[in-house]
Amino acid sequence: MRLAIRSKSFGGAPPMTADSGLPERAAYGWLFLTGLLMIFPALAMAGTTEDANAAIDRWSAAYSSNDVDALVKSYWPDAILLGTKSPVISTGADAIKRYFTDLRLAGSGNKNVIQERHAIPIDENAVLVTGFYEFTRMQEGKPVPGPSRFTMLVTRRDGEWRIAHHHSSPRVEAPK
Repeated sequence: MRLAIRSKSFGGAPPMTADSGLPERAAYGWLFLTGLLMIFPALAMAGTTEDANAAIDRWSAAYSSNDVDALVKSYWPDAILLGTKSPVISTGADAIKRYFTDLRLAGSGNKNVIQERHAIPIDENAVLVTGFYEFTRMQEGKPVPGPSRFTMLVTRRDGEWRIAHHHSSPRVEAPK
């Protein structure tokens, strides 16, 4: 049985058939290439999600090292922060620095551990990440856990990933 793939012939090229070898392999090559091209957006989003999560990990490390300047640099200069312990919206680098300075973070020994997170890629330059983390704040020399939840919009500008929006609030305990 001969399988023929009908196509327009350009310049007198014969139609591709199962018997002709090279043209058939070329047809399968095109199918393979088309399949790869369909996968690339998913692969690009996977890298995007990893990059956004790495930015959040840098934020957590800066918090845990009590480095206010590094923490502020993890946000865009025009970022918005709804802090766990703040009654106001902190907009911009100066307000975000003031928030962490007012918390007396520098040298405090406070820590942050991200426990669970879920990422939703919006496009190749934006990822929404939500989850649970726990702050351990030192009070009178003793660690006090502060289970919290967060949502961060992490965006890429000029190849760099930073936080554009961050909302944090105390984690509500499940009813017993």
